[in-house]
Amino acid sequence: MQSISPCNPYHAVVRDHEMWHGRDDKSVFKLYYVDIIGRANPERTEWDKCATTREALREALDRTPGAQGVGFITAFPHITKIFRFGPEAETVLNVRAWNTVDMSDIDLGRSDGYVEFACLAEAALAADEYRFWAQAASVEAYLKEWSTYRDGPVLCQSKLAQYWS
Repeated sequence: MQSISPCNPYHAVVRDHEMWHGRDDKSVFKLYYVDIIGRANPERTEWDKCATTREALREALDRTPGAQGVGFITAFPHITKIFRFGPEAETVLNVRAWNTVDMSDIDLGRSDGYVEFACLAEAALAADEYRFWAQAASVEAYLKEWSTYRDGPVLCQSKLAQYWS
């Protein structure tokens, strides 16, 4: 295993949510706005302190190739991820990431051939959203359900480093 990198503190708060419809007539995503609070650079991780507006994000999503399908979006001021139910197999959740500021692609590849899936907020939202998808008889029924996840700190962001050393 590679050496363990230091990690910033993590405390995610879902600030708001809304429906976002893509440019085509079919694409629709639940859009969750998420902050990471308590970091040294809140202008990078908190919506009310960053230069990017929610309106600017929605407009950028309208122009972003690949922002199509049905699913949900986790939008942080520094990274936006689309989780969509795969067109190849709709029982699989696909994810793609962009830099929120300029919508440039972010590679989710990590060491040893692994791929980043999600932070705590994204994982909690994904669990709810996937359950809603599985239990819904239609896309319309799925879109009526919203996650109640709102707040989640990681109590210790160095436990892996402590364990491994």
